[in-house]
Amino acid sequence: MNPDQLYALLPALHRRLDADQGSRLYELLSVIAEQARIVQDDIEQLHDNWFIETCEDWVVPYLGDLVGYRTLPGTTAALSDGSAAADGLLAAAVPRREVANTVANRRRKGTLALLEDLAADVADWPSRAVEYRRLLAVTQPIRRYATEDHDARRRLRRGGLVDLRRIDVLDRIDGPFDELAHTVEVPRTDSTRRVGHYGIPGVGLHVWRLRAHAVTRAPASCVDQAGSCYTFSILGNDTQLFTKPVPEPSACHVADEMNVPAPIRRRALTERLYDYYGPLKSLCVWTGPDPDSDVVPLDRIVSTDLSEWSYSPLPGQVALDPVLGRIMFPEQTNLERGVRVTYHHAFAGDFGGGEYPRPGNAVGPTVARYRVGPGEAHHRITDAIERWRADKRHRPSPAEAIVEITGNDIHHDLTDILLEPGDHLTLRADDGARPVLALLDPSENRDAALRITGTRRGEGPLPRIVLDGLMVTGGSIQLRGKVGQLMIRHCTFVPGWDLDPRGLPRAPEEAALELIDTPVCVEVEHSILGSIVVVQDEETTEPSRLFLSDTVLDATHRERAALAGPQDRYAHAVLTARRTTVIGSVHTRAVGTLENCLLDGDVQIARQTQGRVRFCWLPPDSRTPRRLYCQPEHSGDPDHVVLKFAGTRYGTPDYVQLADNCAEEIRRAAEDGSEPGAFHDLFRPQRQDNLYARLAEYTPAGCNAGVFFAT
Repeated sequence: MNPDQLYALLPALHRRLDADQGSRLYELLSVIAEQARIVQDDIEQLHDNWFIETCEDWVVPYLGDLVGYRTLPGTTAALSDGSAAADGLLAAAVPRREVANTVANRRRKGTLALLEDLAADVADWPSRAVEYRRLLAVTQPIRRYATEDHDARRRLRRGGLVDLRRIDVLDRIDGPFDELAHTVEVPRTDSTRRVGHYGIPGVGLHVWRLRAHAVTRAPASCVDQAGSCYTFSILGNDTQLFTKPVPEPSACHVADEMNVPAPIRRRALTERLYDYYGPLKSLCVWTGPDPDSDVVPLDRIVSTDLSEWSYSPLPGQVALDPVLGRIMFPEQTNLERGVRVTYHHAFAGDFGGGEYPRPGNAVGPTVARYRVGPGEAHHRITDAIERWRADKRHRPSPAEAIVEITGNDIHHDLTDILLEPGDHLTLRADDGARPVLALLDPSENRDAALRITGTRRGEGPLPRIVLDGLMVTGGSIQLRGKVGQLMIRHCTFVPGWDLDPRGLPRAPEEAALELIDTPVCVEVEHSILGSIVVVQDEETTEPSRLFLSDTVLDATHRERAALAGPQDRYAHAVLTARRTTVIGSVHTRAVGTLENCLLDGDVQIARQTQGRVRFCWLPPDSRTPRRLYCQPEHSGDPDHVVLKFAGTRYGTPDYVQLADNCAEEIRRAAEDGSEPGAFHDLFRPQRQDNLYARLAEYTPAGCNAGVFFAT
């Protein structure tokens, strides 16, 4: 409601007298109008809350109750919390889409396509439902050989021997897309002990928990220029390529390999090359910068095994290995203009450098913006920063600037950033881009560092710098001097600086972030970092403050230091970490709060009377402040509650994910019953419980359904 509208309803005499007395009545009506606007918005929201499409999140469980939607125990406790974490838990436990489809799903009860839709609605996991009785080997009666019935002929094929010439079918044995006949297994599909697949009442729901993340038109890494050998990964390591899922053609369709983010098999790429290869598909290769004329044609692509680089492509061919993520061109191929690739790799969540949407990228009207990349005003990051420095000299106050990098190119030019008092610099990737900062000195061909230095000259607040959406490889980030704040958002500082072809770190002992004689406050969120080293004069300076959230801090091995001072001494820092996974030891002076974290390494905190540690897993012999509800102490069985990861090597799809056989006391050790660590906000335990509850309700009559994790 506009206060001018209320004010216009008053007689002109009162308005004239109010103007003579300083417009106090107008100010009162402005306050009344503001409150009236709040009431009006609330009334309109009450109408929207009657509909599942427009209601607020807290209303979804109540609308679900009206249609008989059964919520999991403990979900209602999140209704009164109101925090962001509670909202995420509520969205995972009571999905809006599944509540909206409750009535329609009951009409489709018993169909395989419905089970796949439930996995998508309830857990946001792509899936494939399999009715195992159709894959059982049966003994055929002789009288069926004389029939002309189509169904009878189809049943005859179920009892036949394996055709060894159908290589693609053999490649899918015992997987979600198996077509061959199997003998009966006695254990039930939903057994809690020994699980059986192939039984008469068995129905399996194979789900893919990993997401396919795109890398679009990025430079390929040359591992052997003489042999024209390349890898899809810019780091030069082998990486499994995954399918970019395409929508299913109808609601009754049962998913196949093209509808889920499954690993691409060599044989599948050979037989269905058109489905996988192309500029807008799962993978593509260019031999130059032009996206139209330089694309490698479909008829030149050959899928093969390049594990030993022993294959020799014929002239005009390009060999691809989707299992290892390798490319091989014929000898004497002119590749001076570079090789670019589009591909998809798998990861569980949206953190670390990537092309996924990142929140908080709005730019204010008064912030200077400098774009770097092909077709932009600046081709190098250093050119944009120099232009910003030149513009600052013509302004009365220190400038706030954003250097935005477009495309997925590699940038070698950035080695130093000088910050003056009052500066606020943001170095970030454009939406849908993942640029790479390669901290290599091209002239000396050695590892280098990006040095961020705060100058002492001038007066004003300490400068701030933000790194957002970047991948940093080949060196470390060093902060020196008077810098007030460093914020790292959605970045990857490659643990160990770089990877070799086997995926092992090239410099496992080196730090990714070094704080040298600086009062900086470091905030890291949704990122992957190598180890942190703090070098401070403990007698004359205050401890550095480190805040980590939804982050992986990886020292490449649990015996190495993830956070420490020089020579593995105590870091002169105060650490606060929430929903963070740490691989390596933590040696620091003090902590603020360690909450919902996984600490796989020795934890030694000097000041045990300061801070708190709660809902974490850490070694039992750790030296910390008082621990509350921490594992394995809280369970009382340290030998059973052992932390197990599916993988701890950066660059693999299962990186820092809890293993499926990890103890339930760890998988549900967070404050809200979810898993602690960097993947906390995925709420996997709640999604899994909710999916099992829906399967029990919608499984075909007389069948028992089990959930099997394909990834």
